[in-house]
Amino acid sequence: MPGLPATEPQPVCVTELAAQALWQELMLTPKPGLVDRANNGAHRDMDYGCFTRSIAAITPWFSLFEELGETHAERVGPEQLQLLRPAGIACEQAMYAATGGVNTHKGGIFSLGLLCCAAGRLRGRREVLSADALCAEVSQLCAGLVARELAARPGKATAGERQYRQLGLAGARGEAESGFTTVRRYVLPAWENTSGEQRLQRALLQLMAVNPDSNLISRGGLAGLRYVQTYARQLLADGWDNKKLAEMDRQLIVRHLSPGGSADLLAVAWVLGNLGQAKGPP
Repeated sequence: MPGLPATEPQPVCVTELAAQALWQELMLTPKPGLVDRANNGAHRDMDYGCFTRSIAAITPWFSLFEELGETHAERVGPEQLQLLRPAGIACEQAMYAATGGVNTHKGGIFSLGLLCCAAGRLRGRREVLSADALCAEVSQLCAGLVARELAARPGKATAGERQYRQLGLAGARGEAESGFTTVRRYVLPAWENTSGEQRLQRALLQLMAVNPDSNLISRGGLAGLRYVQTYARQLLADGWDNKKLAEMDRQLIVRHLSPGGSADLLAVAWVLGNLGQAKGPP
């Protein structure tokens, strides 16, 4: 994909929007602490080329996620999630094969895969497709996910489990179980106020300002998280341009901070924000 389109895309199917979302997130430049067209952000193991290979490997799976949702549309959410998991794991393996073992989009596969599956379920039941309906369906898919996978699972704790037990942060699982509340509350209400790169820059800053990003906590602890949130809030209050964003990028690189969780939510925002008016069954 050569660059950001000159005009906003017309509403299309969710699988196509998911693919667009990955490209839009990558192409946005400057993007503080994250891989973009200018640099690798705070990452030493991945670059722009690595991301392009990852997107090419991931994109074909979105249609399968949607198909699984449509085929099993009448199953309760947690049952559907279990049926979706093997495909999600296979998609991750395709990503790792394309990147030489680098985790470029695991969070994106999780969130966008859920949106595609949810779209299939709505279509399978011939229900209206809208941002609200899609988020409600994702919430049903993930009902009880935090309790099952973060709160109660025994054995050696993962980073996500430690953050939940120590800080009460539910990460990507909690965001999905809530139906992407952060995106709907802080980004979508102002989505139509701007367009193009300005829209995506605003959305990313809005997310960085409020999202308890597990990637930031893993890299810089709560101090790193607060630094990024405060910086983003200041730019939103005072105004920003590419020069100010490039300076924020430099500051995050020095501190080895990468708001990867907010980048994943930016992709979700792209899908939800571009769904347009609700559409009934074909």
